[in-house]
Amino acid sequence: MGNKERLHWGSLSKELRLLLFMMGPEQKDANHQNDMELFQNIDWEHFLNLVSHHRLFSLVYKKIRTLDKQSFPTQVVQTLQQEYKLNTYEMLHLSGEMERLCRQLSEALIDCLFLKGPILATELYGDLSLRSSCDLDILVHLKDLDRAEQLLLNQGYVKDDYFSTKMNDWKWRHHHITFIHPHRGIKVEVHWRLNPGPSIEPCFEQLWERKRAKAIKNGTLYFLGKEDLFLFLTSHGARHGWSRLRWLVDIDRLSKQSLDWNHLNGLLRKFEVSHVAGQALILCTELLHTPLTSSMLPLTENRQAKRLAVDALFYLRQMVNLHTDPLPDDVAKFHKLHLFALRGIRSKLLFIISFLYPYPIDAETLPLPKGIQFLYFPLRPLLWLWRTTRKYATSGRI
Repeated sequence: MGNKERLHWGSLSKELRLLLFMMGPEQKDANHQNDMELFQNIDWEHFLNLVSHHRLFSLVYKKIRTLDKQSFPTQVVQTLQQEYKLNTYEMLHLSGEMERLCRQLSEALIDCLFLKGPILATELYGDLSLRSSCDLDILVHLKDLDRAEQLLLNQGYVKDDYFSTKMNDWKWRHHHITFIHPHRGIKVEVHWRLNPGPSIEPCFEQLWERKRAKAIKNGTLYFLGKEDLFLFLTSHGARHGWSRLRWLVDIDRLSKQSLDWNHLNGLLRKFEVSHVAGQALILCTELLHTPLTSSMLPLTENRQAKRLAVDALFYLRQMVNLHTDPLPDDVAKFHKLHLFALRGIRSKLLFIISFLYPYPIDAETLPLPKGIQFLYFPLRPLLWLWRTTRKYATSGRI
């Protein structure tokens, strides 16, 4: 990386650098003097907060067992051990629900791909207990969405997402609906797209054609092919600013598997996310010391990828939680710009054009009968100007 794009380790706290060290490769001499200096003057409460924020307690606890436990306060080890056990129970619970839903969807003749959750833990880490998941993410064809929704409702799930929509814009502006089971304590996100729109991505038929299968009791579970999984995980992590290191660790594990890089590079170019993949690989090699092959190196030389990798440190330094509502103004502004920077040229054009498509707020500003709602298209710029003018007038800025 050039000097202007170099990741500045000095801007990261000692606690975060220690966490990164523990997520890195195994050391031949774990007690080397340079490594042991990382354990000096650590704020252990902050360290535990970081481990929790980045959802890495299971991996950290596993790593402790390979290091000198004397370097860690007893309370820290006990806390991580307890979190590790709790996560194991939760993942087993989630895994059981995953298999149950898989069988029910199959019986209903609904094709379904599991995106993350327990299947990701076993495929990337080889151990259900080494990755945490708070929900199940499944992808169905848009034509099967209503039936999948009804199946979950019949199973006692409660729909949690009730987003406003106008003229069916939900189909491309949104990408999933959330359901929560009040008794089982399980959340399921049913996707009909991999990412929020407008975006350029593979269709369900293409993903289904390249799917992988895993035998389960009384059935078969389907999930993304390796190259599609890399495409999805890098886009997902980048969209969230890599604000949780767990997502980078996923990429570290996946990049060490046997990927078809010719096919993958074709997908990255087709969907204009080569720079996003480059960002992920730069962060992995700089922060986690992930080894890069000759097939990966060209992606990391992309200038845009380098800038995006530097931007990701903003989220890591501040321990940003994008699920906090409302976001601090500086974080919201930075994230908005970062999301736009992630887009390729065609995606940026689609995003800009999408502003011309009516929003639900336009109907709130000027209710129109259904028969003439097409007028929202030519009226949208005027309605936007009206709302903006009123907003500034109300705030006293004009």
